[in-house]
Amino acid sequence: MSNTTNGDTKAQCLPRNGLVKIPGPTNGLGSASITKGTPAVKNRICQPPSVPSILSQAFPKHPEHVAPSVLPILPPPPTHSIPLGLSPGEENLPIPCGPSLDRVHGLGMDCHLALDEKILSRLFSYFSACEKCVLAQVCKTWRRVLYQPRFWVGLTPVLHAKELYNVLPTGEKEFVSLQGFAVRGFDSFCLVGVSDLDICEFIDNYPLSKKGVKSVSLKRSTITDAGLEVMLEQMQGVVRLELSGCNDFTEAGLWSSLHGRINSLSVSDCINVADDAVAAISQLLPNLGELNLQAYHVTDTALAYFTAKQGRATHTLRLHSCWEITNHGVVNVVHSLPNLTVLSLSGCSKVTDDGVELVAENLRRLRGLDLSWCPRLTDTALEYIACDLHKLEELVLDRWVVGWRVDCHVT
Repeated sequence: MSNTTNGDTKAQCLPRNGLVKIPGPTNGLGSASITKGTPAVKNRICQPPSVPSILSQAFPKHPEHVAPSVLPILPPPPTHSIPLGLSPGEENLPIPCGPSLDRVHGLGMDCHLALDEKILSRLFSYFSACEKCVLAQVCKTWRRVLYQPRFWVGLTPVLHAKELYNVLPTGEKEFVSLQGFAVRGFDSFCLVGVSDLDICEFIDNYPLSKKGVKSVSLKRSTITDAGLEVMLEQMQGVVRLELSGCNDFTEAGLWSSLHGRINSLSVSDCINVADDAVAAISQLLPNLGELNLQAYHVTDTALAYFTAKQGRATHTLRLHSCWEITNHGVVNVVHSLPNLTVLSLSGCSKVTDDGVELVAENLRRLRGLDLSWCPRLTDTALEYIACDLHKLEELVLDRWVVGWRVDCHVT
């Protein structure tokens, strides 16, 4: 469109920076998401921006290659995406890269900078995990640099059961390739909604499953006693285990499957977990350093099962919403686990000031204490804490009503 005034033809309207805005990609990141930290709040597929703006600053265009008055409007990128677990065998698949390779070579020094692996290695360290997933789809060089394990340390892929299979034209299901995850060296996984068969398929198809996987989290899954036993027997590198919302395994499954190499265990919202489960944990896991337990049917008796072995090794105990635990259970804890540095009694509604006094007098090494949702505690409990716990660094008093309303997180 042009407007004519006094015989002069105005150029096409452009934004103030002289560039035409090109729409970003419409696709997501594929069939899985990568999350950092605790997997419980990261079951969403990452949806990053198209390409981070820092790239345009790192690789500026030369004036001779960008003429605002004649800049072409590029078509939108293809709508297909490359799965997050892309394997090296799929490198020949077309990757949406924008300009052709011949055009890239014409950019001179910019091309060398954009493909220099030393520069890229330092540049990519500034991006988030979701951004790295997008950048790995730009070209083979970028993907080769980004698939180094050091870029993915501390991240946990979250795989849902429905994303573990591809439907073939014949209607049959084929397990997805996990080679791309193996290249990046992932040693922890969160599996959601899986069954015994899904876990067996995962073990058979992930190259690092036997020795390389250190942490496994199962959420809302239908794993049974047999599946749990096979998983921990086959995956001999697992030292951290989380079971959340898994209602098909029983206490007998814990007795038959737990291995002494496990040093961190989390069990929550599993309806078959009660005192006998804690007995299995205390007797089969002598090197247990951290135990997170959320079980409505655990009583004071369960806390008496801990032995001197756990007393030397266990440093973190979190009891969430264990409604049946009273001050007698606290007595068992302070005598069996004297080396605790982190203790949570959140939601243990039957614990009173006397229980807090026992904690303050016997667990002098505590650095973190959570007393949230304990309605029977009063100002006296705070006095015990202030007088005896001199190393305390974190105190959580969420939803706690004492002499005044306390709804805080004190550090």
